[in-house]
Amino acid sequence: MGMGTSNFVIRWINFLTMLLAIAVVIFGVWMSTHHDECRKSLTLPVLGLGAFIFVISIIGFWGALKKNTILLWIYLILLCIILVAILVFTVLAFIITNNGSGHNVSGLRYKEYQLKEYSSWFLKQLNNSDNWKRLKSCLVKSEDCNNLAKQFKTLKQYKMAKLTPIEAGCCRPPSECGYPVVNASYYDLSFHPVSSNKDCKLYKNTRAVKCYNCDSCKAGVAQYMKTEWRVVAIFNLALFIVLSIIYFVGCCARRNAGQTRVFKA
Repeated sequence: MGMGTSNFVIRWINFLTMLLAIAVVIFGVWMSTHHDECRKSLTLPVLGLGAFIFVISIIGFWGALKKNTILLWIYLILLCIILVAILVFTVLAFIITNNGSGHNVSGLRYKEYQLKEYSSWFLKQLNNSDNWKRLKSCLVKSEDCNNLAKQFKTLKQYKMAKLTPIEAGCCRPPSECGYPVVNASYYDLSFHPVSSNKDCKLYKNTRAVKCYNCDSCKAGVAQYMKTEWRVVAIFNLALFIVLSIIYFVGCCARRNAGQTRVFKA
């Protein structure tokens, strides 16, 4: 790549990268507005990533514009760090989210989830008493379970509903318990559970209790986190490819800037 060409290209690529960084920040803001406090664990990292890329783009743009070798070196080092970080996070995200999937239940349009099927990292985080206490508090405040009765006014509507993993795991007892359904927020607990699953005895109709202490609730949260992590991992994979191309062009610009200084000397 020619001396002038690489500097011209990197200026415009970094200008586009600034726009990309703004898009990443907007994506992070979107995540924060569409998730409550319980389910926006990746919002701050995404916002931080967008801000970091924006700063790197400014350094790269200015370094290419002024043909400043020092700025281009700083730009390449920072870009290399962010590429390694994105790669490590993406690989770990795919490994962590590789396990766990829902099970179909006869007569229902949604799936039920089992905590033991998820990765050890999820198990460690969700079985931590402090973590779960905070998450449970958020889930109670979110009113997801209490809103089911408003969404599905008849028993038929409720049975035909496609509940989210959190609604399926936290708002109702596991199907294997065999409790008769009265409505979307109430089960007849006078019947003896037909399963030995401990979640059957933990479930209560009380709005502040429900199945928030159940493993099925933790599994629902794990499934939600898995989906969220997968979306961010795929986004990061695309970002890694784009930034790798930019890194290659940046190397050419730095080399040419160095050659320019040699020729001037």
